[in-house]
Amino acid sequence: MDQSNKPKFHPNPKLKLMDQVREVLRYHHYSYRTEQTYCQWILRYIRYFGGKTHPKNLGAKNIEAFLSHLATEGQVTASTQRQALNAIVFLYKNVLDIHLEDKITPARSKRTASPPTVMTPSEVQRLFAAMEGKPALMAKLIYGSGMRLMECIRLRVQDIDFGQNLIFIRGGKGGKDRTTILPQNLRDEMFRQIEAVKSLHHNDLEEGFGDVYIPEALARKYPKASRSTGWQWVFPAKLRSVDPRSGKEMRHHVLESVLQKAVKRASEQAAIDKKVGCHTLRHSFATHMLENGVNIRVLQELLGHADVKTTEIYTHVMARDVRALRSPLDLLLKKV
Repeated sequence: MDQSNKPKFHPNPKLKLMDQVREVLRYHHYSYRTEQTYCQWILRYIRYFGGKTHPKNLGAKNIEAFLSHLATEGQVTASTQRQALNAIVFLYKNVLDIHLEDKITPARSKRTASPPTVMTPSEVQRLFAAMEGKPALMAKLIYGSGMRLMECIRLRVQDIDFGQNLIFIRGGKGGKDRTTILPQNLRDEMFRQIEAVKSLHHNDLEEGFGDVYIPEALARKYPKASRSTGWQWVFPAKLRSVDPRSGKEMRHHVLESVLQKAVKRASEQAAIDKKVGCHTLRHSFATHMLENGVNIRVLQELLGHADVKTTEIYTHVMARDVRALRSPLDLLLKKV
């Protein structure tokens, strides 16, 4: 069905406001992380005006005041201010059925454009030498394929294609699917990791569990999919936990903080004098690929950038051999 002709979903009017927000977010298949973030911003917005005034009694000027407060007094980044705006616009447009986004003109947080931090190949080697276990495999996978942190965390068993040396990334940034490369040097490690996942899943099934989160629409269409091997996380958590939406006990994926802390520790141990994080591995992948002669359009596809201009930022930090270049002064004097 054409989305423009799709009937609008109206939340249950008997529910409290925040429960209506959650109901609509889940109807539109927003992730649990986004649900938490949007709810936090909406609550902050309501509390900014005393916590007793219903948002339907507030308007564009109130939204502008809140967003301007974030920019001027809160000094939040442009992306954080945009996130708050998106949450509030979602509330008015999808929950309250009030369209205000075109009338909002708050003071904007300043965007600070800075080149990405990139490690040299020797620094990458030192970083990996200071890591071990599952975090080391995940870090190598991000550097070797250019995935984002959460794309790596949310990999499923069925997303790894050993036959074609490919990784299928489902629902990446912007909800887009794409394909990237599976590094040859990680094939054996990844195979062993997936075998370990299968064994863990078998034990969960033996104990009467084995479910994993899958989108609600798929769960309704394929009731047994959540217990199948293909849908299991490549990097599962050590312990099962209760899913906050369904209330079922299941095995979630490993927390992103596990890898973030491991990368930070390793960068300190390796004495890398740069601000290194998980995204630095993705930046390094992109830069090193360009240095090795990969076409920028191909790199754009691997990274999942909508605009090649985003990819072009890596051309500013890639190493260039300037020894073969001729100075215009040398060329000028040669002609004299």
